[in-house]
Amino acid sequence: MPVLTRLIPSPVVVDIRRGALDDLSALLADQRISSNGKIAVAISGGSGLKLRDHFAPELPGADWYPVSGGTIDEAVKLADAMRGKRYDAVVALGGGKIIDVTKYAAARVGLPLVAIATNLSHDGICSPISTLDNDNGRGSYGVPTPIALVIDLDVIRDAPVRYVRSGIGDAISNLSAIADWELSHRETGEKVDGLAAAMARSAGEAVLRHPGGVGDDDFLVTLSEGLVMSGIAMSISGDSRPSSGACHEISHAFDLLFPTRAASHGEQCGLGAAFAMHLRGDRAGSALMVETLRRHGLPVLPEEMGFTVDEFVQAVSFAPQTRPGRFTILEHLDLSDDEIRDAYADYAKAIGS
Repeated sequence: MPVLTRLIPSPVVVDIRRGALDDLSALLADQRISSNGKIAVAISGGSGLKLRDHFAPELPGADWYPVSGGTIDEAVKLADAMRGKRYDAVVALGGGKIIDVTKYAAARVGLPLVAIATNLSHDGICSPISTLDNDNGRGSYGVPTPIALVIDLDVIRDAPVRYVRSGIGDAISNLSAIADWELSHRETGEKVDGLAAAMARSAGEAVLRHPGGVGDDDFLVTLSEGLVMSGIAMSISGDSRPSSGACHEISHAFDLLFPTRAASHGEQCGLGAAFAMHLRGDRAGSALMVETLRRHGLPVLPEEMGFTVDEFVQAVSFAPQTRPGRFTILEHLDLSDDEIRDAYADYAKAIGS
């Protein structure tokens, strides 16, 4: 008998609006996540601590766990602290690092996760992947998708605007990642999951072509939904392929080669995506990305992130080593350093630098 449908791991609740956190205790009870309020809440030392003061009276049965960094050791420490406490669920209240740490810890102790994003810096808020620092640099770990996701636009507006800008770069880089996935299908026979690709592409296009800016609620909702759809696309495909190609390889290279100077994840991915589109000969697509990035105040040249052209060439050359086995335009072209430098000169000229 043919398989007529498939189950897609996704949150049972996605609540994106102003004042969404005002209904947090009701959401936990109504969705039967925790009717008695016996939950663990992982928080950051910044925005999380401020929100704790606000929500502690509403969640009298909660235990609060400060998280100090985005490392695998911190995730294991959090899991060990929660073990045996008979919680109904774990709530991650903070930015990307807090959510990634808590996703891993929740998986380790077998508890459902409620993700409450306090910024929109990248698409990890709803993905089945935790990106954590380890002794070898940084690793990606498979975890369950959050059972619920809450994004309060009032909280997002209180976060530094650079976090929203970072999310924009990460979202539109989907378009380059999908192009790499399709290239791999043509050249290596790698299977493309059409539904995952469609969701990731739709998310990127929605953000790319939205006329609004970071101060508009409608744009923030579109960006939030795009980041959520990107995460679900990864759940569908079972890996990061719908949202990670040459763009992310270049970003990871910056992280590994220049760990104390790296820009935000989304800034690096946005620049990487625009350059990768140029490499594959899609000059119109690259130009549209550059136009959108510039309009939102994101860098389109390495100098705008504090890197020299030589350092950019070094990062692009090193990038394929960050994802062994992944086939992108970088692996396809296999450019020498001199060829990368020439391609960058063409890119910089094309975008009118």
